[in-house]
Amino acid sequence: MDSVETEKEILRGLGDAVIAYDEEKTVELAKMALEKGIDPSDAILKGLAVGMEEVGRLYEKQEYFVPELLLCADAMNAALDVLKPHIKLETQSKPFSVVIGTVEGDIHEIGKNLVRIMYEAAGWTVYDLGADVKIPRFLEEQKRTGADVVAISSLMTMSMLAIPEVIKPIKAYDPGITVMVGGAPLTREMAMAYGADGFALNCGTAVKETLEALGRVKGRP
Repeated sequence: MDSVETEKEILRGLGDAVIAYDEEKTVELAKMALEKGIDPSDAILKGLAVGMEEVGRLYEKQEYFVPELLLCADAMNAALDVLKPHIKLETQSKPFSVVIGTVEGDIHEIGKNLVRIMYEAAGWTVYDLGADVKIPRFLEEQKRTGADVVAISSLMTMSMLAIPEVIKPIKAYDPGITVMVGGAPLTREMAMAYGADGFALNCGTAVKETLEALGRVKGRP
């Protein structure tokens, strides 16, 4: 088996192990990925995240239920504990901070948690509100912490309608606060129409997109 095939097999195996909620296997494969020189970000995006996307589909089809969902998340998190310390992202000379959460009416946290990990790996201070966050909480937490960025996640078509209601009071309070949004039902065009400053398609682009949005809003490099 050549190295390319080995990498594909490891990444596929990570996803399959998450689906099978096999915590021991995800840890084993995460360690193997590091030993083989696979970028830990790829192991997350092309392995664990792919598996969790399938878990989400199984949950929506009612083939998996909450207990299975939690077990799959445990398997993913065990592998993340192995991979996270090895993620190498460009850190900033001035540390940034972000308030992040999944909007009210949406209990999905997997994608949001992956984005949080990427922020943390880049040296950001992250204030994680969790899921099903009431609309006023985003601004309340930004006021409390003075965070540079508010990042809003939505994985459901219905819940995404709350996003502009989150953004309006934030921008009314301080137009200089950078607002990021992301999630499966959203597009960049929708994000801009809702009043966001930036949009991240997935966790792999979140830090880069946020820095670009910060630059547009505050003129930072």
